[in-house]
Amino acid sequence: MNKIPDQICNSINMGLVLLDNEFKVQYWNQWMELHSGISAENITGSVLFEYFPNLNDRKFLRNCKSIFAFGNYSFLSQKLHHYVFPFRPVSSFGYQFEYMQQSCSIFPIRNGNEKIKYICIAVRDVTEIVAYEYKLLDATRRDYLTGVYNRKYLEDRLRDEFERHKRYGTPLCLIIFDVDNFKNINDTCGHLYGDFVLREVVARVESGLRNTDILARYGGEEFCCILPETDLKSALEVAERFREGIASEECKFQGHFKKITVSLGVARLDETILNTDMLFKKADDALYRAKREGKNRVVSAG
Repeated sequence: MNKIPDQICNSINMGLVLLDNEFKVQYWNQWMELHSGISAENITGSVLFEYFPNLNDRKFLRNCKSIFAFGNYSFLSQKLHHYVFPFRPVSSFGYQFEYMQQSCSIFPIRNGNEKIKYICIAVRDVTEIVAYEYKLLDATRRDYLTGVYNRKYLEDRLRDEFERHKRYGTPLCLIIFDVDNFKNINDTCGHLYGDFVLREVVARVESGLRNTDILARYGGEEFCCILPETDLKSALEVAERFREGIASEECKFQGHFKKITVSLGVARLDETILNTDMLFKKADDALYRAKREGKNRVVSAG
């Protein structure tokens, strides 16, 4: 181990671990000390799995034994494994990761006789990179004005939930709603006020959603909400809460004070509906019935 330049290994922004063929730790650099909270003095000479039992699985053992036997290299991608060592993330651009996202390389270390003496695990923290990728991906899914999901994401998720219903029979409902008299709002109060109304409607609706519900702007003043694992009775109750929450107080912005209302159509997925277009049409027809019957109401497609 004296041949390893300690100053370099302890200065690089990467974890380095050396294991012998009994999986005992022979080297543990300062990066590993910092993120694990385990000193090199304590872990050196111990079997790695005593400290990290999550690594004592078939895949990790098979990779390591293969390296000792054949001298090959192994790469554990974050996209497949997320992490190897369960360390807390340092920085994640506001995204919540339970553990530091890591990419790891495992490769052989040979002695002077070219015999494999150790394997080295090089651990790289890629949490910030992953968070930035998520941020870019999320931006493509969002409506720029209201911040809720866009139509493309809505249609993708509706197809996913439709397929899940077909496999498992879980209930699924769809709510479609739009702002009543929105053209008149824009014409009389201006488009800035109209934009404010859309954002305010979204804020009031989002406050009553579960994490599993999917709210999206379909276009203009029309929105959709996918309610997974929700029966029709519960979906109607949710829609009524939306309606009441929006109509409960005026929208006040730049000297304009208006009571805003929405009309809502609710449909549930049943055996007569063969695809997502049929489900959407059923909810949309219910919405237009709500409009014809006087607006500011919830109508069920049955």
